[in-house]
Amino acid sequence: MAEGINIRIEGRAGRITLSRPEALNALSYEMCLAIEAALDAWAGDDAVALIVIDAVGDRAFCAGGDIAEMYATGIAGDFDYGRRFWADEYRMNAKMFRFPKPVVSLMQGFTMGGGVGVGCHASHRVVCESSQIAMPECGIGLVPDVGGSLLLARAPGRLGEYLGTTAARMGAGDAIHAGFADYYIPRDAWPALIAELCDTGDWEAVDRAALPAPDSALAAAQAEIDRLFAGDTIRDVLNLLRVSETEIATSALSEMERNSPLAVACTIDLVHRARLRDTIEHALTQEYRFTWRAMESGDFLEGIRAAIIDKDKSPRWKHAALDAVAAVEVSGMLMPLGADELKLGG
Repeated sequence: MAEGINIRIEGRAGRITLSRPEALNALSYEMCLAIEAALDAWAGDDAVALIVIDAVGDRAFCAGGDIAEMYATGIAGDFDYGRRFWADEYRMNAKMFRFPKPVVSLMQGFTMGGGVGVGCHASHRVVCESSQIAMPECGIGLVPDVGGSLLLARAPGRLGEYLGTTAARMGAGDAIHAGFADYYIPRDAWPALIAELCDTGDWEAVDRAALPAPDSALAAAQAEIDRLFAGDTIRDVLNLLRVSETEIATSALSEMERNSPLAVACTIDLVHRARLRDTIEHALTQEYRFTWRAMESGDFLEGIRAAIIDKDKSPRWKHAALDAVAAVEVSGMLMPLGADELKLGG
């Protein structure tokens, strides 16, 4: 059993519990591999009617991937560790997305980055009063990955571009509106729900426990966001934001300007690509082209340095401004990888 995760069968349910609350349940490489092994074992096991995924602690379901080791190896010039981690994680994400039985995820507190790749690819995604879901990768020089570009592409209107480039956090109502979650169930009702799922294997217990979703600020802002993020490229979006004086435009521009310009520009392109070809495999393949290059050619190592190593919150991005990224640079980060292209079989 990998450290930080508890995998077992309880009654009719396969149970996966993330158990690193001191690290906000961040996903380690070993945890990703353990989840994949469980999915492989349970897919054809008639004793397992469904899977229940939850996490220990109040602060987070899973606040992302454990990236400290990626930094240590990458800064030493070893890019293979990160590339291998991402390839194996993405393979697990695809299996979660395609799992042939119901998967119930219960996401309290923060669910971000790698946590989205576990919780938000489930078939029955539950949020509660403390839930905060986001794709904040642009802030560390990465793009929304783990299949996140597909979730963003499927969000109503242009919410995907907005959420991916600003790292805006979604409460329960927003997450349901944007398609990152399905059910609102107060946290104090979760133990009884889990017990019923384990006892009966009846996924319809989730439907019976659900309450009406809270109001969504994103839904209220939908028309304005659609207008502001209607452009095909980063420069189109910037032009619309800069000539608008609304609170949403000002706030979005401010948030985007904190992030890696290269990552922001590539995120817009990735969401558009995912929207044109609506499969998890295509989305992950496109994302991997960026992440494969992220340490050597992108801002990822600098983003990690500023965020978690030196913690100075002052990254020195490769580009001085959002509109300094040339279209050819975006294309270069997302070009096919040839023999290194992502392989999702196995």
